[in-house]
Amino acid sequence: MMLRSLLLTASAALAVGACDERSSGDSAAPETASATSPAQSADAATPVRPETRKFRDWLAVCDNGNACSAFGPAANSGGWIRVTLDAGPEARAQVHAGLVDRAAGPEGLTLSVDGQRFALTMESDSVGRIQDPTPGLIDALAKGRRLSLGDDVALSPSGAAAALLWIDERQGRLGTVGALVRRGAKPASTVPAAPALPRVVSAPAVAQTNLPPRTLPAAFEARADVKQCRADTAYSPTFQSNITVDRLAADQELWGVPCFSGAYNFGLRYFVTEPNGANPQPVRFPTSREPADEVVNGEYDPTSRTLTAFNKGRGVGDCGIASVWAWTGRDFALVSESEMRECWGVPADLWPSTWRSR
Repeated sequence: MMLRSLLLTASAALAVGACDERSSGDSAAPETASATSPAQSADAATPVRPETRKFRDWLAVCDNGNACSAFGPAANSGGWIRVTLDAGPEARAQVHAGLVDRAAGPEGLTLSVDGQRFALTMESDSVGRIQDPTPGLIDALAKGRRLSLGDDVALSPSGAAAALLWIDERQGRLGTVGALVRRGAKPASTVPAAPALPRVVSAPAVAQTNLPPRTLPAAFEARADVKQCRADTAYSPTFQSNITVDRLAADQELWGVPCFSGAYNFGLRYFVTEPNGANPQPVRFPTSREPADEVVNGEYDPTSRTLTAFNKGRGVGDCGIASVWAWTGRDFALVSESEMRECWGVPADLWPSTWRSR
């Protein structure tokens, strides 16, 4: 039950994140999430530690490859802004901004900072981008007092300078010509290279023929963790029967046992077994935090050998944790993970990365 508690705690934090009134000074960072490297297949380089920090209204995240993002919200939840910068001396910043629950007009989106207007290239009807923004735009974001999308969506400037400065410090850019905030005369070549990412190799796909019936064998029913799952889902026999079985190898199977369900999340506990569900061994999935023994909204794809999960912070799916693992032939290795702690309407493909692999 430990990891279910971890997942539910994370979901609760996500759900209240948009209403969080805690604040921090420009150098303080009370909300930090980090972890040692998840277990990976051989040939994995030691990555840096993923980290998430909150600076007043702004959220800043750097992943295990030191790619970093900073997000600012709208005061009325009507929009958001994102600044991203990869690690390494050649990286260039990008700025995204978007509206929530409505499309931009025919003129597109304009970012206004203290009266200066910057046009965005539209990527969808509500999201625009400024690729390789000028230092003047980044300076304006860091020092601005009035930020808005168009004329009616006010963005919070509170914490922007601290979030961008933290990214400079994290990536070793302070005092360089390529710093976001604290630029200096040092050449870009003095910025550290991006750290190597861990390498994950999926096992070859196997045929999914002659799978056993999706009925739990006695070896499962006798386990204490499975008994708990069965008790927790007894209120819904239909959901309780949603057992999954996939073949991992000629002599290995992957079984998924339903363990909980809610309004927009359901959880499965996975086991690697011998043929016909014999000798079940629980799977613990590596994450950027602690390993998880339950997967939220999980689905295994035997063709790609990957298992995906999407732990929603709320029903519309604009916050939460999205994860992908690959079966290596020995275990499930973390391929990618992104997490948006604040429910600000940011689409999932623009969430900050917390873990990447090769």
